[in-house]
Amino acid sequence: MAEQSSLKITDSEGVTLVNFRDASILDAVTTQHVARELYELVESGDSRKVVLDFKNVRFLSSQTLGVLLTLRRKADKAGVKIALARIRPELHRVFEITNLDKLFGFFETTESAVANLNEA
Repeated sequence: MAEQSSLKITDSEGVTLVNFRDASILDAVTTQHVARELYELVESGDSRKVVLDFKNVRFLSSQTLGVLLTLRRKADKAGVKIALARIRPELHRVFEITNLDKLFGFFETTESAVANLNEA
């Protein structure tokens, strides 16, 4: 049986949009699935601009924050630009506390994130 993807990946105006299927990315198995899919996305070279849409996400583990940090390093190495969209205020606060807010651009809407990446 094929495993269900943790991400829904679509394209908008030349930008890869990534929606998380799970409301919580807390357990190790879910986090590993998300990590593998995100890393493959930036390392494949198919996507130069990526928006991570957190609309559905209510909870993150510290392990998930580590995945995002590693993703940023891999993206920088591959020349991929990443923006984060529609993060709940309580999750954004976690990014601020951990200083990860300095590594990513945050946007209220996916459209504004796409526009920002296309201007860069």
